Amino acid sequence: MTIDAAAAWQQLLSRDHSAEFFYAVRTTGIFCRPWCASKRPLRQNVEFFPSTQSARAAGYRPCQRCKPESASTTSVVERISEYLRKHADRRVTLEELGRVAGCSPFTAQRSFRAALGVSPAEYQRGLRAKELRRELKNESNITDAVYAAGYGSSSRAYERSPLGMTPSSYKKGGEGEQIGYIATQTNLGWLLVAATARGICAVNLGSTKQEAVRALGEEFPRAKLLENNALSPTLDEVLSTIADAKSAKRVRMPLDLRGTAFQIEVWRALQRIPRGETRSYSQLAAELGRPRATRAVARACGQNRLAVVVPCHRVIGANGSLTGYRWGLERKQKLLCYENNQRAKAAERAI
Repeated sequence: MTIDAAAAWQQLLSRDHSAEFFYAVRTTGIFCRPWCASKRPLRQNVEFFPSTQSARAAGYRPCQRCKPESASTTSVVERISEYLRKHADRRVTLEELGRVAGCSPFTAQRSFRAALGVSPAEYQRGLRAKELRRELKNESNITDAVYAAGYGSSSRAYERSPLGMTPSSYKKGGEGEQIGYIATQTNLGWLLVAATARGICAVNLGSTKQEAVRALGEEFPRAKLLENNALSPTLDEVLSTIADAKSAKRVRMPLDLRGTAFQIEVWRALQRIPRGETRSYSQLAAELGRPRATRAVARACGQNRLAVVVPCHRVIGANGSLTGYRWGLERKQKLLCYENNQRAKAAERAI
């Protein structure tokens, strides 16, 4: 098993429950599960391993907190997740999950939702959507892909709209969907605003205009991308969200948010964080009424496609560290410093 160290580090920072590796800390000589509750180490002190055996062979000993070698520490959530992954091709009842987890169906559902922020049914739908994306890229026949992904009928896949578009459009790489965009240079690099007929679907930051446009086209390689100067007023509104709050305009165009119900709930919560303030992932989870869904909140923040407009840069680690940012930590630092300075100046004016 080859481990992508950069991706693994981001999973470690967000305590990603789905991560399939172990990490070891050179300064302590201990190896842990990625979601261990221990204090996060410095990146330069971390090694990643595909198994406990390989970590042992490198001279590390197991953590006494997360007990990576102990099968008895497999949580209710882990057992349910594994069962749902194995049976993603059919509906799984709460009674089944209760038996798998060794608790009542109600406790199984409550524990799962508290930890991951979604119900077992929503989690299973997400698994099928992910599998559908994979199958659509590999299968030549859409109907075969739909059934291979675990949908009982093709109408189910269309009805649930798990891709933000029809399976046939996704199969064609977004062919038939028209996305207009406009870009300009800022002190954060190039900022690109893109919109479909439904609203703003992306706000990208890049070192060059080409980089920002390329990122837009990666998800839907055959969508029709058109530079559209008619989006200039919307671009001005997006830029004003970075400017002084006193002069900021409201972004009037609706947002074309594409994600699960939980992701959209997190993205809406991000929009409620006032300028100049930050939240930790755990604080945001608590505000959503799901205090144990910290990892799921972190993942949703990392999957946000609308920089600045959905201000995921305002979420930081519990220890004050910046953690990750889709468009680079340097930009995150700039945005936070800029907003903090604006808030300080506003406070001075109020005195």
